[in-house]
Amino acid sequence: MADFDPWAPPATGTVQQVAAAVWRIVAPNPSPLTGPGTNTYVVGTERPVVIDPGCDDTGHLGRVLEVAGGVVSRIVCTHSHPDHSPGARWLKERTGAPVHGLPAPDDGHQDPGYAPDAGLAHGERIEAGGEALRALHTPGHASNHVCLLLEEAGLLFTGDHLMSGSTVIIIPPDGSMRLYLESLRELRELPVSALAPGHGALMPKAVAEIERVIGHRLAREEKLARALGTRRAATLEDVLPDVYDDVPKFMHVYARYSLLAHAVKLVEEGRARVEGEVYRWLGD
Repeated sequence: MADFDPWAPPATGTVQQVAAAVWRIVAPNPSPLTGPGTNTYVVGTERPVVIDPGCDDTGHLGRVLEVAGGVVSRIVCTHSHPDHSPGARWLKERTGAPVHGLPAPDDGHQDPGYAPDAGLAHGERIEAGGEALRALHTPGHASNHVCLLLEEAGLLFTGDHLMSGSTVIIIPPDGSMRLYLESLRELRELPVSALAPGHGALMPKAVAEIERVIGHRLAREEKLARALGTRRAATLEDVLPDVYDDVPKFMHVYARYSLLAHAVKLVEEGRARVEGEVYRWLGD
């Protein structure tokens, strides 16, 4: 019988074992967007892999290094947003472990110090203490986003592709709602039993959760389509209160990014046309 609770909620600054040879260390960067903080994972008991080292905080990174036993084989960044990758430099300096990740896009939302030593090909397998981690390119939240599947356990490290208790923000032009949904549909077909997100608690019933998120996104898209269909032409500011009427107003500044991503998807599909800041509905 395991002496740990894999479903325990994360708390800022804590270390929790969440699976056999998997530990979650929560970075001290809580916020409305990050929840308790960024989850850093240590996978493996000998020469483990560190996934998403998080912010450049010496206390947090010291805890990560202690859990890893002072030895790290690889540092893997699911993507290069500033709450996920900056700690890689500190860990690399102290362990000599190479940093793996896809190159960062130039969109003004990335960690400026991010410099991976090696890429991550789709389907590539990384050894982690006797276990195999399979890299899965999942563009959507970011073009260089990668999820990692711990194959034997069926545990998917989702980075920011899926998170517990909230939906991820997608910021065009690097972020793409169309690619996000395509990536989710591909993940749905994999032998995944649980999700280990970059923010929040582990999620059981992985496929059901993926289906829920797909449904949520499509429902949000339908609200946008109805709002544009009623008005025939509107700016995003015109329709934001209607499309996100179930979201607190203080979060609308962030919701607008995903609203734009939905609007871009409608344009890509030929269901709408954009003229400056005005979106014109063309219909299904």
